Amino acid sequence: MIDLEILRKNPEIIEEEIKKRGMKIDVRADIKLDIERRGFIARIDEIRAKKNETSKLIPNITGTEKEKMINEMKSINEDLRNLENQFEELDKKFFLNLAGYPNITHSSVPIGKDESGNIPLYFEGRKPEFDFKVKNHVELGSGLDIIDEERASKISGARFVFLKNEAVLLQFALVQYVMNLLIRKGHIPLIPPVLVKERAMYGTGFFPVEATQYYKTELDDLFLIGTAEVPLCAFHSDETIDATKLPLKYAGYSTCFRREAGSYGKDMGGLFRVHQFDKVEMFVFSSPEKSWEIYEYLRETLEEIVKGLGLHYRLMNMCTGDIGTPNSKKYDLEVWIPSQNTYREIASCSNDTEFQARRLNIKFKDGDKKGFVHTMNSTACAVGRTIMAILENFQDQNGNIIIPDKLVNYMGGLKTISRKK
Repeated sequence: MIDLEILRKNPEIIEEEIKKRGMKIDVRADIKLDIERRGFIARIDEIRAKKNETSKLIPNITGTEKEKMINEMKSINEDLRNLENQFEELDKKFFLNLAGYPNITHSSVPIGKDESGNIPLYFEGRKPEFDFKVKNHVELGSGLDIIDEERASKISGARFVFLKNEAVLLQFALVQYVMNLLIRKGHIPLIPPVLVKERAMYGTGFFPVEATQYYKTELDDLFLIGTAEVPLCAFHSDETIDATKLPLKYAGYSTCFRREAGSYGKDMGGLFRVHQFDKVEMFVFSSPEKSWEIYEYLRETLEEIVKGLGLHYRLMNMCTGDIGTPNSKKYDLEVWIPSQNTYREIASCSNDTEFQARRLNIKFKDGDKKGFVHTMNSTACAVGRTIMAILENFQDQNGNIIIPDKLVNYMGGLKTISRKK
């Protein structure tokens, strides 16, 4: 949620942000709505005060004067109910509108209308060279009997996958490698619930903007998470954190679910864009003063993980037209996918400043100083997409897969996934 004081005192800042993001929001209309609703608050307070004064007088009078005052009290109550109903409607409309407002982007975020405005910052690692025709990860996985799309589709429909045999070992190897690294860096490991209340989805900024992307259990009025960011962020909702405990660093491992509405026909097949996937997520609560320093720590940690796997990648600075509503800044890490001859995003790293903390009422206390914490998150490992990248980048001419050195011990010493005899 944006700071209401900025909307009221410096609306041009909000208007400029909306323009940079290519959004259509009538800021001036919402300012008028806010003025109107605050006018109702003043009138309601005035009538309530009058009601209190009248109620104090009634016990001390008798006869027609008392009857007259009782009738006046009835009239006051009716006026008050009408005003409260009108205010409730205005208030609901105002905050519903406000829920669609984006965070203020950092000055280093490039301005652009869509993904074409994203800027590659640098490239890391060596792009693999092959002297044979490469296969995509679906072909490789099928040939090695470690991925089964066909049976998953029979059971659940499109965009579901079975991992089998060594792919299962590879998943848990990745999780152990990443979690061990993060724990050494002071992250508290968590396995969060994957069903959350609407407030958690709203508080993290996924609702109302992306509501169509998530599954809901109608009977229980709960939502399946699309990232552990949601429960990790809501973990400290309605709390005030002692500043001496900041930064608070968490690492959450969870299964995630996304409808991928509107994406049919894009990137079909395999592990890249599925409805169900597993992920390790980093999440940090920070003081505002340390926010950007810690954000770069998250980016460095993400890169350390991917460098450790020996994958070639590029880091993207995402533009105003291609970042999420809560984001003040966002990096995407894109790995090289040989079969597609292009880079694909396997992780993102975002600083949401105080946007989420305002929605979830998460504050810090430093002596007499109070304020909202800053929240930031980064993928540590999107397991399916990372397996995809490993299969494609470390294949040999026989369709076997060389296991990255960092994962060999976690694979029980297995160095190669080979075709079954």
